[in-house]
Amino acid sequence: MFKKILSASLCTIMLLAIMAGAIQTQESGVAPQSINVVNAASTGKAPKYIFMFIGDGMSHVQVNSAQVYEGNNTYGEVNTRNLNFSKFPVAGYATTHDSTSFAPDSASTATSLSSGIKTHSGVIGLGADKTTKPKAITELLKEQKDMKVGIVSTVTINHATPAAYYSHVASRSNYYDIAMQMADSGFDYFAGGSISQPTGKDKDQKDAYEVLKDKGYSIVDTKEDIMALNNKSGKTYAVSPVLQDSGAMPYAIDNKKGDLTLADFVKKGIDVLDNEKGFFLMAESGKIDWSGHANDAKSNIHDVLSLESAVQVALDFAKKYPEDTLIVVTGDHETGGMTIGYASTGYDTAFNILDHQKMSYVAFDELMGGLKKKTPNMTFEQVMPIITENFGLVLPNSGEAKSEKNSALVLSELELKKLKDGFAESMKSESERIKSEETELLYGGYDPLSVTLTHILNNKAGIGWTSYSHTGTPVPVYAYGQGAEVFSGSYDNTDVFHKLIQVTKIKK
Repeated sequence: MFKKILSASLCTIMLLAIMAGAIQTQESGVAPQSINVVNAASTGKAPKYIFMFIGDGMSHVQVNSAQVYEGNNTYGEVNTRNLNFSKFPVAGYATTHDSTSFAPDSASTATSLSSGIKTHSGVIGLGADKTTKPKAITELLKEQKDMKVGIVSTVTINHATPAAYYSHVASRSNYYDIAMQMADSGFDYFAGGSISQPTGKDKDQKDAYEVLKDKGYSIVDTKEDIMALNNKSGKTYAVSPVLQDSGAMPYAIDNKKGDLTLADFVKKGIDVLDNEKGFFLMAESGKIDWSGHANDAKSNIHDVLSLESAVQVALDFAKKYPEDTLIVVTGDHETGGMTIGYASTGYDTAFNILDHQKMSYVAFDELMGGLKKKTPNMTFEQVMPIITENFGLVLPNSGEAKSEKNSALVLSELELKKLKDGFAESMKSESERIKSEETELLYGGYDPLSVTLTHILNNKAGIGWTSYSHTGTPVPVYAYGQGAEVFSGSYDNTDVFHKLIQVTKIKK
């Protein structure tokens, strides 16, 4: 009996020693992939500064694709360069279905994140009955704690995801109604993209920008004026000076030197929202979703990396206020059915091939649109040098194909046929294009040439897509700082709201 007791005691001592060593390793910051900022252990008090980052259309694959792209693909040395938020000490896993579909949209999923309920796809801030109007976390914090609130998005500011944090409408398409509720919200800082349909669907309503001014908002749309904003600026809507793609900020891949980024708008948000009672800042990288719809992996990855840069701004802030700051990073749903691995590449990936893509599909569409106007009867042979310049792909038996550095970029006969077919369809007016099940699967409603180019380049890199729409894949939830521990585990996306209620110690 004595031997058994002694043995058990020794085992206990060894286990405690191992646990202590593990804790010491974590606290020392030498654990693999540990985050390089002060670890803000929760003290049980409510966070004063809350950052909510949403990668629209971002699931685990989008995150890891960016990590693979930034990593090392050298044989024998394969490794990822993990993103800052993937190294957060707390990680969770959230399901995303809404009340109508396992492949939901941004309106319903953002409503789940902001308000803790399930609703129909397309519905913002209302229950499944399209009548019940729950208060969003932003509205509750404003009312109960007098916190300042900021909403930032790289897409239009009255798009579904940002709208879920300040509006309640039966249809996400009611852009003008959403803009009116934006003006009535009293929130302190809006920034990023422009307003969709600012004078209404029929262009017969009072301009939403003028309504915002009437409600006491300053509208700033130059880099100089935006960078001058501070906590004495009052209620502000900062519109990106450079817009693309129906009023959104440009894709990160298309940014020119000096263009404002999501990180810039988050940093400026901190300046505007700075006050003694704290703030809640929601920032969305919305074009992760848009590039996922278009199956454009390079643009997708760059917008994930843009989100990482914005998160770094929050992390730098958290260093100053480690016991008062909470950072949450998640997605609302997955878009495109993105996959690392493709049938024709087997177990190989070569994400470095994506380096040859110089612009987003939108920028390429704009480039081709200008060329079509100048030369309406362009031939494939005339366009091929432009394709090589912007996507790196080369014709078989060409001079470029003979170079060893271009070996992975040589078009196969099948790829060349697809590209020629896509070009032929692209040169037609939209009304003349073939409408069939096959062309829907091939092009998904996007320009036949640009989407064929991204498909070919993606597949050569080892990336596949299953859809031009959203999928039912769960999303990761990363948390850091005060109260972060409650975000660990597996749960539903509505629980993100309830966990925020819990850590902020407010009432629903």
